[in-house]
Amino acid sequence: MTFSNWNRPLVWLSAWVVVAVAGAAWLGHARLRVLEDAFVTDARIVHRLLSQRAVQHDAVMAMLPLLQPPVDRPGNVALPLPRLPAAYPQITQVFRRLPDSTWPANWPDALCAGAQEAVTRSGQSGHAELALADLPAGKAWLALAGQEVDFALLLDLRAAIPWEEWPMDAATSAVRVRLEYQGQAMVVQAGRPPSDGWRYAFRKTLASQSQPFDVVLAREVGWGELPWGRMLTWAVVSAAVLAALRALLRQRAAVRRAEELLRVGQVARLNQLGELAAGMAHELNQPLTALLANTQAAQRLLKDEEPDLDTARHAMGQAVEQARRASAVVGRLRRVVERPDLSGQAQPLALAAAVHEALHLLEPELRRRSIAVQVDAPADLPAVLAEPVALQQILHNLVMNALQAMEQVEASQRRLHIRLRVQGAQALLGVCDSGPGVPAEARTRLFTPFYTTRAGGLGLGLSLCESLAQAMGGELTLAPSPEGPGNRPGAEFHLLLPLAVPASLA
Repeated sequence: MTFSNWNRPLVWLSAWVVVAVAGAAWLGHARLRVLEDAFVTDARIVHRLLSQRAVQHDAVMAMLPLLQPPVDRPGNVALPLPRLPAAYPQITQVFRRLPDSTWPANWPDALCAGAQEAVTRSGQSGHAELALADLPAGKAWLALAGQEVDFALLLDLRAAIPWEEWPMDAATSAVRVRLEYQGQAMVVQAGRPPSDGWRYAFRKTLASQSQPFDVVLAREVGWGELPWGRMLTWAVVSAAVLAALRALLRQRAAVRRAEELLRVGQVARLNQLGELAAGMAHELNQPLTALLANTQAAQRLLKDEEPDLDTARHAMGQAVEQARRASAVVGRLRRVVERPDLSGQAQPLALAAAVHEALHLLEPELRRRSIAVQVDAPADLPAVLAEPVALQQILHNLVMNALQAMEQVEASQRRLHIRLRVQGAQALLGVCDSGPGVPAEARTRLFTPFYTTRAGGLGLGLSLCESLAQAMGGELTLAPSPEGPGNRPGAEFHLLLPLAVPASLA
């Protein structure tokens, strides 16, 4: 379990990956939607244009009986309509068949059979029918049954493509366009060969009764068509924004940390001042008491002296009075600076949250000293009764003492281990460092005011912490020194605090 997870580079890197991938996916999806919409639009236009040409062919077939010349000779002859191919280049040949006659002898059997079958269907449907389709060659025959003459018309399907109105550039477009019928196909537009990627498809039959060809369009979007430039720009911009946000959050956290440390320092200085005054009062009270006793004894002795006894008694009486007055002043000072009872200010607090808050405040110190932190706390640890500021000050002092102790060992060996557990009706917080430990001669005096093992120290920190813990109904102790081979060095302090709800009732 670690602290300040949000501030770790890996967390921000993961966030950037998620944001960059999500943004790139959205840009890629938007590009695919644009390409798909363009494909569908072009496909509908192609179907409409080809359907218009097919309907035009049906209209020409319906017009042929009205344009036929008088029947003046039997047999199969070419219908003399020279203006028809000129007006419709896709119509290459037009034939008519007189009653009880056959189709041209040079026609293949399949075409003759198909034409005859188409005439039969045309007589039943009343419109032109497809006689034969050779889509690979781009040819199609239509047949129409008339009252006196049957007609057959040969179409050049490639010439029927309205390129002047075509929605795409046939030479460069990636869309493949084909006409399909009963397993045959005519390539209208080659497009791009199939490839891996996203595929769009369109299939719809021509709106013609005589030319039931399927218009088939296909389009593959390759990876190279994705908007990589915009996706890269998004990744760079999102990285810059997240970096700025991280810097802003770090700055705000540093400001809050500095303000909190200042507040804790101010409270600590006030408490240390109180502890110092209380210590001074305790130290001065003893000599003042001795002075009072000696002065009273001298006063009794002076009563027996002959010269100016009244003056001596008066002077010693003044001395006694002043000593009593000094003692009273010191007593009042001690009552003023003594810490009030914190038990009435205690409230339920989450001990694990208080530990993480203290570690967060000291994060720069932990990072500067390269100290690895481990916090072991059960998920169901009950709340404790404590005064927030006092608890924070105790944690701050214990952790700072551990950091200062570990300055004497190599950076690779610096470990701070904080353990939380329930012990009876109390919660135990253990702060263990990997420093050199506490000397045996110092263990009994460690909580004595003004005693310190650190150069430049006042010797009030642990004494103050002990007073704060006792004022909250708790206890602060130094764990026994581990003995025997294999035991790691260091010091471990135990803070016991009462549970907000006894474990037996929780």
